[in-house]
Amino acid sequence: MAFSSMRRYVSPLTHVLVWIVLGLALVLLQPRWHPLPPQFWVKQASLFFIWIGLFYLNSLVWVPRLLFRERTLWFILVGLLATAAVCFFSYQLEHWLRLPELFQKLTRPNGPPRPPRVVDLGTLLITLLVLGISTSTTVVQKWQHDAQLRQELEQQRTTTELSFLKAQINPHFFFNTLNNIYALTAINVELARQALHTLSRMMRYVLYETQASTTLLSQEIAFLQDYMALMQLRLTDKVTVTFNKPEPLRDVPVAPMLLLPFVENAFKHGVSATQPSQIHVSVQQCGTELALEVRNTLFPKKALSFDMGSGIGLTNTRRRLDLLYPERYHLTTTESTSDHEYQVVLTLQVQ
Repeated sequence: MAFSSMRRYVSPLTHVLVWIVLGLALVLLQPRWHPLPPQFWVKQASLFFIWIGLFYLNSLVWVPRLLFRERTLWFILVGLLATAAVCFFSYQLEHWLRLPELFQKLTRPNGPPRPPRVVDLGTLLITLLVLGISTSTTVVQKWQHDAQLRQELEQQRTTTELSFLKAQINPHFFFNTLNNIYALTAINVELARQALHTLSRMMRYVLYETQASTTLLSQEIAFLQDYMALMQLRLTDKVTVTFNKPEPLRDVPVAPMLLLPFVENAFKHGVSATQPSQIHVSVQQCGTELALEVRNTLFPKKALSFDMGSGIGLTNTRRRLDLLYPERYHLTTTESTSDHEYQVVLTLQVQ
């Protein structure tokens, strides 16, 4: 991974944390007696900048190029070599600045010389601490970045799938409606003109009001009423259509064209030109719950269950419900009620 692309993994809070830890280390590593020689602070300042550099070198280079690429042994080896190099530098710097001699004169001027320290335990521990903080913060921040990226990709995938499903529903609906109007032109031209006017209003709603992820419930209900009025133009007197809506209606956001496939399915399978039939559509509100009930007369030759797949509209609607209202909807279908009707009941938890 490139150096520039890794900068985003080191947050400003991490920078502050590193400076605080290293500053405390400088304070904790100083001797308890005073005054301290200037050479001591030269050594501490040199180690301070070495630790800062080691932190960013590990965070920006070694972790992404070794640990993130599953070269764990190389990463451990480089860390151990870096720790040894810092300790060796500290040892050489002490002798170059003649700190052991100065400390001997300040603490035990007449005593025997102290044995030289091969490894400064304080320097070793602080170096390991810097590498540990650098590695852990980089790993955690990369994990958070990857999780956010996965979430964004999932949202994009869901949005794309919803757009695809809605694009399938709309042509399916208009294809059936245009077929109905075409058949109506051969029977009654005036009714066909009224149907085209209603259809144009519905198309305006689909083109301009459903581009967002939600629409108002009042607009969705008006769309259903237009659709039902359009369908009734071709029905005979043997078909009874009833529609109930909330009174008073409380506008809430709902997914556009989500209720239409259930009503469309009722008109497709629940009417007969020779036998009495009825279609009942009811939309009710109770608190945050929205309920849709659709019943239609059951004809044996037209009986087709929801689960068996009664057209692309219903199949896509179930998928849209899964994506838009996960764990917030309940859909039940009854193949044959006591009145020999096919029934669909959908309940949604809306705002």
